[in-house]
Amino acid sequence: MDSQYKFRGRIEMYEVSLLLWHEYKILLLIIKVQLYMGKTCQLKSILRSVDTVSGFFGVVSKEDCVTDVYFGTDYHSHLGTSTGGMAIWNGNSFNRSIHNIENTQFRAKFESELPKIKGNMGIGCISDTEPQPLTVRSRLGQYAISTVGRINNLYEIAEKELDRNIHFMETSKGTINPTEFVSVIIDQEDSFKDGLLKAQELIEGSCSILLLTPQGIYASRDKLGRTPLIAGEKEGSYCVSFESSTFTNLGYTFNYELGPGEIIFLTPDGIEKIAPPGDKMKICAFLWVYYGYPSSTYEGMNVEVMRYRNGAAMAKKDDVEIDMVAGIPDSGVGHAIGYSNQSKVPFGRPFVKYTPTWARSFMPQDQHIRNLVARMKLMPIPELVSEKRLLFCDDSIVRGTQMRETVDLLYKCNAREVHIRPACPPLVFGCKYLNFSTSRSEMDLIARQAIIELEGEEPECYDGYCDPDNDQYDCMVNSIKKLLNFSTLKYQNIHDMLDAIGIDKDRICTYCWNGKG
Repeated sequence: MDSQYKFRGRIEMYEVSLLLWHEYKILLLIIKVQLYMGKTCQLKSILRSVDTVSGFFGVVSKEDCVTDVYFGTDYHSHLGTSTGGMAIWNGNSFNRSIHNIENTQFRAKFESELPKIKGNMGIGCISDTEPQPLTVRSRLGQYAISTVGRINNLYEIAEKELDRNIHFMETSKGTINPTEFVSVIIDQEDSFKDGLLKAQELIEGSCSILLLTPQGIYASRDKLGRTPLIAGEKEGSYCVSFESSTFTNLGYTFNYELGPGEIIFLTPDGIEKIAPPGDKMKICAFLWVYYGYPSSTYEGMNVEVMRYRNGAAMAKKDDVEIDMVAGIPDSGVGHAIGYSNQSKVPFGRPFVKYTPTWARSFMPQDQHIRNLVARMKLMPIPELVSEKRLLFCDDSIVRGTQMRETVDLLYKCNAREVHIRPACPPLVFGCKYLNFSTSRSEMDLIARQAIIELEGEEPECYDGYCDPDNDQYDCMVNSIKKLLNFSTLKYQNIHDMLDAIGIDKDRICTYCWNGKG
């Protein structure tokens, strides 16, 4: 049976093609038999939700926009390292190109193709799940589509659709392509607007969508605004982006930030509001703490500014005696600068990150490879480490494996003390709305491991471990400190972290820390 993806190991191009109809009928029959026999566990392995860290960018222009789409998409490379793609409307058809970027940067893969691509409207995506954008021809017309998010109830929705004789393509991993799944929902309605609203209504988790038609781009922010979607403008052009950091170098200025569940339609002549924003927002706090780009701004708060504020707040409540403040590259640096500025302790770089030939370490699925990459690209400066009392700020501690190895490396360079200050509270719960790490189980989290070590089993309630004023919390932190061999460990308080973000606390998701999303 031919694969829907012609993927030859680490080849450059993914070619998405339709399965033969009789193959679909066989797949549909197998799934229906499984449903009838109640083998839902097997079916769920096919239809399971897909975690994703992705970003996208779109442009509509009165002139050629390919270069803007190219660079705008590339500016989202910090959000993924698996595949990159662009779809450009040339006036008659879509020109789509998708590449594997696991070992080569997005720019290098697409640069040679740019002279061959022309068009005044386009979208691009960096994805760590399925190749995107997809191109679709349906009763609503031709379009290209890209999504960012996580669909928790994909299985439940798909089961209902299968009963209506709707079929889905499987990815090479045996899962339904989430973006194609969204397009099927959209195509069941009478218009793109109704389809996008239906998708937001049905999807549990989050799903922001860019949908490129021959007339313009529909931009739909996820129902609770967990991820950002921001429009920019310059003379003759409009863009829409996950990251506002894309704007300045491409000549765009801020135009409008979509609210939760809001839909707009961009054309070369302007922006039309299609559906109003909802009242409730739960934007992800990790945008500021960890994975947002420093020059981006969400809901009026710049990422780097928040990190300075956050680090300063940590320093105000700390009295440890140290010789130097440092940041774990890259997202820990801003927090460390804020800490240093407030504490008046010098900021330094006792080790540097060697980046020219090493990919991002949090993306590989294999934990051993991820740890190896993280260890190899951090290069200590012994002259700044030896006999020093060092304090490091990091964005968070997830599993703790890489942090333990980093600390051990510093001790081998004769560090006198190593104090760790994570910029957020302990991660007690795995995110069920987005995905900022590759943890497959909450048991991967170092906080959960410490709790089980203390309790002997999983507790029925975690509330005490989420409350910094509770003795259980102190015991957990002390256990993590011993497990990871830190001199001291002090996490940021959730209240101070939210104050550093500076927007209404009720509009921020804190599920990872207290189970409240």
